[in-house]
Amino acid sequence: MTTPTTSMRETWGATLVALGDEDPRTVVLDGDLATSTKADAFAQAHPERFLQMGIAEQNLVGVAVGLATTGLVPWLSSFGVFFSHRAVDPIRMLVAQTDANVKIAAAYTGVCFGMAGKSHHDHADLAVMRAMPRMTVLAPGDATECEVFTRWAHEHDGPVYLRLARDAGPDLPPGEVAVGPLRVLRDGPDGVLVSTGAQTARTLEAAERLAADGLDLRVLHAPTIKPFDDRRLIELCADQPFVVTVEEHSTYGGLGGMVAEITSAGPRPLPVHRIALEDTWVETGSNDYLLEKHGLSARAVAARVARLAGVSE
Repeated sequence: MTTPTTSMRETWGATLVALGDEDPRTVVLDGDLATSTKADAFAQAHPERFLQMGIAEQNLVGVAVGLATTGLVPWLSSFGVFFSHRAVDPIRMLVAQTDANVKIAAAYTGVCFGMAGKSHHDHADLAVMRAMPRMTVLAPGDATECEVFTRWAHEHDGPVYLRLARDAGPDLPPGEVAVGPLRVLRDGPDGVLVSTGAQTARTLEAAERLAADGLDLRVLHAPTIKPFDDRRLIELCADQPFVVTVEEHSTYGGLGGMVAEITSAGPRPLPVHRIALEDTWVETGSNDYLLEKHGLSARAVAARVARLAGVSE
């Protein structure tokens, strides 16, 4: 991992400005959170194509679908929880069921949200969005993937849910970045760790800590949640003794459940152990405090995997 350079939200905002320069079809609709999501960069660069919709997320979605029917490419900007919960009905009825060309930039997902508290934390969005037919679901792991995925989503004809983290985190190791394939970030014979989004960097750090204790793990990064790379996952797990999924999301319906579904249908079913948010609400606290409390820090992940594998950490 390398030193972080910029956050996903800053990268998304800058990429959106570039798309606005390149493609006059680009429009942005914001739910009164542009300074937080960094959609304000687009507002300053292209004010004639920026629509401030206020705190009315359901209406925001409806207007975006109307704009999409005219040939424009609307990007929606708000916190993830307001899309996956408050506006889920219009997203389901107007966007997904009609296959509308609407792009949903879901900022501030997971628990690393600063001090917002339980009302603003979103840790069920993957479960909601991946179950929605015709919805592409992307969870980039760093700023580089965020830029690539934002550009891919803009060119893709159909609805896209893009899961974005608030703060800058470690950059993932260099490699091919593309929508679809799983990425192998580290190889080893003693087990598989599968992660997604910003949590992947912490999972990779956990694997590096465990290597010092002689546990050599393969680390897979899944930036594309839907459509998922099922066949590759089965191949990469086939020669391993166990699989552990790690995600900044609920244990219900997210990456862990999906990996268990896929591997159980493979030629050699494997035990899948899930590290995620248990059946609880996430309270107010610093990122470091919340990650440690809920077992998602690199230290906590390493300790749990070590216990599972029967080694000390």
